[in-house]
Amino acid sequence: MKKLSAFILKLLGWQIVGGINPEIKKCVMIIAPHTSLMDFIIGRLAFNVLDIKVKFLIKKEFFFFPLGYFLKALGGLAVDRSKGASIVTQVIRLFSQNDSLVIAITPEGTRKLNYKWERGFYFIALQAKVPIIPGYLDYKEKIAGIGQAFYTTGNFEDDFKVLENFYRGRTAKYPKQFNL
Repeated sequence: MKKLSAFILKLLGWQIVGGINPEIKKCVMIIAPHTSLMDFIIGRLAFNVLDIKVKFLIKKEFFFFPLGYFLKALGGLAVDRSKGASIVTQVIRLFSQNDSLVIAITPEGTRKLNYKWERGFYFIALQAKVPIIPGYLDYKEKIAGIGQAFYTTGNFEDDFKVLENFYRGRTAKYPKQFNL
């Protein structure tokens, strides 16, 4: 898969920048901007090339036969999004149950324009005591990139400014749908 993914990305004109320090076994990887389903495809190919066994969250209702097998093979983890179920708590539990886990989260929470990012990724990282690693897709430059590990301080506003600066200037597939 690694060679095929590298070939496809090269054919499409994409390059990969950065990676995850191999000493980091657990992290929350946030991916932005997220404005298109194509983001998943390019991202999945980049993760294959980098040999990152990334997992992503999908509501449990999608894990039916035969789709469930396909989603699991791609790295899908079923989460309960029903009323009263805390996704943050579920993911923190996953971190405590695994020696190695990279969970990709799109903090925008949707591919549509969202003026306020979801904060769950931050509280997962904070409470699970794992770093946040920012990842991005820049369609203008055709770069799939991964930044340096970022450790939360507990001060969301100050920490978010660091993340916001990282994403400033990145170009989404649909730029009008990306907002910091």
